[in-house]
Formats: sequence, structure tokens, C-alpha cells
Amino acid sequence: MLFIGAIAYITLTVIIKSKKIVVIPDLTEKNVVYSLEILTDLGLNTKIKGFEYSDTIPPNTVIHQDPEPGTEVKFGRDVRLIISKGAKTIITPDLKGLLVQQARIILEENGLLQGEISKTYSNNIKKGEIIAQFTSPGALIKRGSTVDLLVSMGTRPKAYKMPDLKGLSLEDAILLIERNNLLLGEIKYSIHKDKPENVVVIHEPLSGRRVIESTYVNIEINRKTNGNGRKYLHGVKPAGLFRYRLKNGFLKRHILARLISSGFSTDLFDDYVKPGEEIWLIVPGNNNSTILLYENDELVKTQTNP
Repeated sequence: MLFIGAIAYITLTVIIKSKKIVVIPDLTEKNVVYSLEILTDLGLNTKIKGFEYSDTIPPNTVIHQDPEPGTEVKFGRDVRLIISKGAKTIITPDLKGLLVQQARIILEENGLLQGEISKTYSNNIKKGEIIAQFTSPGALIKRGSTVDLLVSMGTRPKAYKMPDLKGLSLEDAILLIERNNLLLGEIKYSIHKDKPENVVVIHEPLSGRRVIESTYVNIEINRKTNGNGRKYLHGVKPAGLFRYRLKNGFLKRHILARLISSGFSTDLFDDYVKPGEEIWLIVPGNNNSTILLYENDELVKTQTNP
């Protein structure tokens, strides 16, 4: 009898092994990625049957499996999983002080969506950071809901009274524009025989208007004609040479040479230069062109084609 029992046991074991029987593990409350790795190692196929909300089981973990844990199945059998979407409601995360990109990631991780973005100035919150949100932090909200954001535009820019630039040379006009924290916009050229040459005749915004810092100022220069009273043919002259020598010192200085011609701006030179060195630039001979040279972001020279 013992011999017959042993033979039966060995035979059953061989039959089971030949059919590659696998015992289904318990995957409940296991992460879906972990479950996939376990089933793959056992030679089983993973099928996601669906998703359900659960107040007790965290998101992306297994709520239910089919077949049940402990079931013996053949190698290659499908195992169907139902995955948790987490609780149907969630506590709204606190997004204050974060950048919009960071807030968007946190919202997505919690199954929420970014809503409308409004902007306002703030003296306390840096530009681009979130001042407030709706729904408020800590409130219960359904997954899939949107959260509106109020974002800081930084400190409110200062307001100035637009200075009068008429009658100033281009260089003096640019210095006054920069001194008032304004930006040089488009430069145009015209000919007014009844007005002084190479000075500002028109500018926009007009003098006395309220402007905020970083506003662009467009100016028009009264361009003088050549010796015989006529403009150059097609407004073009031969190419010219622009030279500038740095003062002696110890540290390199950032030199930027900018060409403004017919309302367009091009950087001809942008580099750090040793003290005492001289830069030479060949510039177009267009009548409507001006070279602005900045040293460490400070305007130090202008050259306008006559």
C-alpha cells in the first residue's frame, strides 16, 4: 500500500508539473505595476477589467482579481484585475506659492484638472507664483473637477510722466528713455527742412502722457540730406566703419553693439572684451541706421549715418 501510494503521489506530481500548474497569488491592495511584474514572472497574462472608486483602497492598486487568490490555473492563463481610482472625493491640495507648472503636476497626480488662470499684481508673491485657488485647500472635491488659479504678475510697475524728447539728439533721447525705465522702440527717419537736423521731431507716447516702466517709446528723427540737398540714391551709402576702444582696467566688460535700421534691430556684436582693446565693426551705409553701443548694459555711444 505504501509503495502504491508513493507511486500515485509521484505520478500526480509529474502530471501537475507537465501541465505547468500555477497558484494565483493574492494581489489585493497591491500596486498595479507590482502585480503586473508578479503575474508576468509566473507566466500569467494580466488583463485590466476596469476601474472603480474606493474610499479604502489607494489609487492604482488592485481592488478585485479573477481568478481568486489560491486558485490553481494552467500556465498562460489570463488574470483579470479591477484597479482602484481612489476615493471619489479628495482633499484639495494646497497650491499657494507654487509655479503653475508645479501645480499642474500635483493636480494631475490627484485626479484633478487645472481650471481658469487669472492674473494680478502682488507686492508679496513673486511673478509666476500662485496667490490663491478655488476650490480652497483642504476642501473636499470630486476627482475630475477643476481648480481655478490666481497667479501673481509680480510687483505693479511704476508709472511715469512721459518726458518731452522733441529737439533732443538720438543719444540724449535714448539716455532719457532709459533713465525713466522705458524701452527704445522703433526709430524712424524723415526730412523736415524747417527743423533742426538729427533731432527728435515726433515721439509716441506723447510728452505728458502717463506711462508705466518698460513701455516702448517710438521716435522719429529729422534726417539731414547730403550736400546737394538730395537724399542718397535709394537711401543707400557705402558701408561704414564703427570703432570703439575700451578704457583700461582689470575686468572684462560686456559689450553690445546694436544696429537699428528702418525700424528693425540687429545685434552686430555681443561679447565680453578685455580692458584697453578696440572693436571694429563694418556697418551698412543705409541712411536710416543707427549704432547703439552698450557697455555693461549702459549706453555709452551712438553713431547715426548722416
